[in-house]
Amino acid sequence: MDETFYLLASFEYAADVQIIKGKLESEGIPVFLRDENTLNSDPLISNAIGGVKLQVYNKDKDRALEIYNEVRAYALDENNNPVKCPNCKAEKSEVYYNRKGLFYKLFPFFEKRKYKCLNCGIITNSK
Repeated sequence: MDETFYLLASFEYAADVQIIKGKLESEGIPVFLRDENTLNSDPLISNAIGGVKLQVYNKDKDRALEIYNEVRAYALDENNNPVKCPNCKAEKSEVYYNRKGLFYKLFPFFEKRKYKCLNCGIITNSK
């Protein structure tokens, strides 16, 4: 049995992951949450440790991605409209932080918000 994990997604708060976790488990996919208990005890350190990590077995990756993409919430702009990719015009983006450099690793809340298109992979700045 392949026991290695695939990181499906990260969530800022432990409560945010519960719907996806329940959906995946109802479809027979085992789910593992890394750092959930840490954030339940101190939610203010979420940015510092990268949030709750939702992991599945590598063998379940494709099916888990398919289910996750059906129910996931995509990034919204300041007017609550889906963020549109300037490259492919898809409305399937998520908030992206690259956390490069020591300063942004220590203080991730100073990094400007960017969006990553899940269709073409381009990373754009927020408007």
